[in-house]
Amino acid sequence: SPAEAQAPETEPALRTAEAELAPEEAGEETPVWEGPVPESTPVEDTYFDDVVFLGDSRTDGLRLYGGMTHGTFLFFTGATVESVFTKAVETQQGTMPLLDALAEMEYGRIYVMLGVNELGWKGTDIFRNQSAALIQRLQEDHPEAEIVIQSILPVSAKIDEEGRYVNNQRIAEYNQVWLELAEQFNVNYLNIAEVLLDENGQLPSELTYDGVHLNKAGCRVWLDYMRSHAVGEIGVPAVEESGETT
Repeated sequence: SPAEAQAPETEPALRTAEAELAPEEAGEETPVWEGPVPESTPVEDTYFDDVVFLGDSRTDGLRLYGGMTHGTFLFFTGATVESVFTKAVETQQGTMPLLDALAEMEYGRIYVMLGVNELGWKGTDIFRNQSAALIQRLQEDHPEAEIVIQSILPVSAKIDEEGRYVNNQRIAEYNQVWLELAEQFNVNYLNIAEVLLDENGQLPSELTYDGVHLNKAGCRVWLDYMRSHAVGEIGVPAVEESGETT
């Protein structure tokens, strides 16, 4: 199970209405959030060439066991929505916090998988405020990118029944926070969890090796879900004059 992460001592400073005009006040049309990412025609894996995966050890598991040969992975074990701002780790850009490294990268899509290491934080307010600050930072650093919040993955019945802070009820509460923030900031919400729940609302044992992290089979389910729930401009097949599809 993930070690209990220490909650930030101070809550992040968020932008306020006084700091900037709301879109409608500035004469801009307010975009309408359309809900979680719907199912789409499966994309080729080259779609992920323009994707950076930001996360913790579960993202590392996807890299190791998902069979993914495209995309960039930016992660460290134990990462939280707070420590990606502050903890210096080894990255392709040098030793620095993940968000600083990401700020030097240019990608069209940023997939975020964070939250399991924060389950021990008191309540949900600190998690909500820090997650909001994370989304704002990503929007500021990457204004043209599609931000994709992935729901926190469930845990197995064995872990759930231990009675600790890592449990599926707590995960559901945090996923509700992510969902609400996705709507608030008009970013994509990818409900990965829905395909990894059994009839009892728990992670099937055949998809995990420790009850928390996915095994090869579980990571393949995760990857297949992303393939069939693409975001952004994914393009359409070109049609030649002969009418044949290329």
